Amino acid sequence: MASVLIQILSVFAGTWFAWRFLKRFVLKDPFAHLQGPPSPSFITGCMEMLFSKEGLGYHDQLVKTYGRLFRVPGLFNSTLLYVYDPKALHHILIKDTHIFEEGSDFLLTSKTVFGKGLVAVVDDDHRRQRKMLNPVFSIKHMREMTPTFYGIVHKLRDSITKQVSQGEEKIDILSWMTRTALELIGQSGFGYSFDSLEHDAPEHPYSASIKNYLSALNTPLLALTRIFLLPYVHNLGSPRFQRAVISALPWKGLHDVRDIVDVMDKTAVEIFESSKRALNDSESDMSQRVGGGKDIMSILLRENINASAEDKLPDEEILAQISTFIFAGMDTTSNALARTIDLLSEHQDIQDKLRKEISEACGSHEGDLDYDTLTQLPFLDAVCRESLRLHPPGPFVMKEAIADGVLPVSKPIITNDGREINEVFVPKGTMLFLSLYQCNREPEIWGPDAAEWNPERWMSPLPSTVTDARIPGIYSNLMTFLGGSRSCIGFKFSQLEMKTVLSVLVQRFKFTPSGKKVIWQNNGIMQPTTEDAPRTAMGHRQLGLPVHISFVNSG
Repeated sequence: MASVLIQILSVFAGTWFAWRFLKRFVLKDPFAHLQGPPSPSFITGCMEMLFSKEGLGYHDQLVKTYGRLFRVPGLFNSTLLYVYDPKALHHILIKDTHIFEEGSDFLLTSKTVFGKGLVAVVDDDHRRQRKMLNPVFSIKHMREMTPTFYGIVHKLRDSITKQVSQGEEKIDILSWMTRTALELIGQSGFGYSFDSLEHDAPEHPYSASIKNYLSALNTPLLALTRIFLLPYVHNLGSPRFQRAVISALPWKGLHDVRDIVDVMDKTAVEIFESSKRALNDSESDMSQRVGGGKDIMSILLRENINASAEDKLPDEEILAQISTFIFAGMDTTSNALARTIDLLSEHQDIQDKLRKEISEACGSHEGDLDYDTLTQLPFLDAVCRESLRLHPPGPFVMKEAIADGVLPVSKPIITNDGREINEVFVPKGTMLFLSLYQCNREPEIWGPDAAEWNPERWMSPLPSTVTDARIPGIYSNLMTFLGGSRSCIGFKFSQLEMKTVLSVLVQRFKFTPSGKKVIWQNNGIMQPTTEDAPRTAMGHRQLGLPVHISFVNSG
């Protein structure tokens, strides 16, 4: 039976690849008139360089040569559109979302790994889920959760204090930011504690799993398998049969992903069942739950009970939100925080100015700052905005044209024959590579110092080149959190997290460079490692960001 199945799959795969191969030569390239880099390989095109872990320099070279919208050779003679023109982004993310949707690979992978959560559904399912989830990410809820945030960050501060007091001068700030981000989303999101944040406490298995997920998933062979095979086999047989096939294959990389997903799924089920039991127990005091019963999951479950039949979410969709939100909120914010602290270590004048602002604000308050005071500190806000502008944690997004469309541009495109055009026809099936990173750094928008980290730019009104560009981002003329109906629903949560952590740590500690060369890798999310970092069991450089740390009053 197994041999027959393998033969059928082989014939199917061979036929499919043959058709894809011939199709590239039979059909005319609709973007042949556009400029773009030559293809170094028929099989991979420019994809290896485009998605290289350390390939942001290649992107800089491309946009300097070809502008805001151009063609890029893809796999097997296909063509992608590379886009960061603000007007084109507006049409993709806001005006014509019925044409430009999440890439099929992204949707299917997210659904397979996380279930039918917010990032894995489209159309009515997405609108229904977003409507239910919007209230739990409101400013009102953020105000209520601020004391929980401070309680967690104080534990972080005390543990680092213990490290420094014991003579440790270098700490891995990424490890601490990852642990803290997970505990913040655990307590405020799900009434669940992952980590005591004690110095020597063991790492929760979920933390390691979510941190290594993207590296494991985006190996070249697994990426190709996801794109070309998963769409045709994901519904083949029962989940039990699929798991047996995965386990039988002599493929360590696939087994690593399986084990990572197992840990995430087991933890999500544990959190979900615990929340349901607490809500259904008439004698349960919700205020005694971790997070005081104000966590996202508790509120969501209560809202869901009272929702109309058409808005109510089934259990499988609520369960899927757990790993979805932890994945979306943990790695992005922890890396953004680590990057910001690294930048502060390299700019002592900015670190000193930030410390002065925070200390003066706290001097007029007893205890911790309230939500409104914290979020309105101008220089703290400028530091966070500038870090998120220059270094968006997720630098790129893929979209797919699910119908024919037209993309207008704010700046004319010069074609291969020297003509100027103001729009590009995009046929159904085209993949679009949206560079949030380049839009945030465009010199014609942000000025000649666009590639420099300069928080002071936010202390004065932004230049007209920024406001007139009409960048369609949901946050501060930036594309960091996207825009439109699929913008990041938790961006206020992320901002509060960054500001709480920085306000507490910068008061107590002085950060300076460790002396080690830090390398930022693109694993779908920008993650730091060092030049001399040891390799993990999966063969990747171990993630980490060492900084030198001392007490502020120690000089």
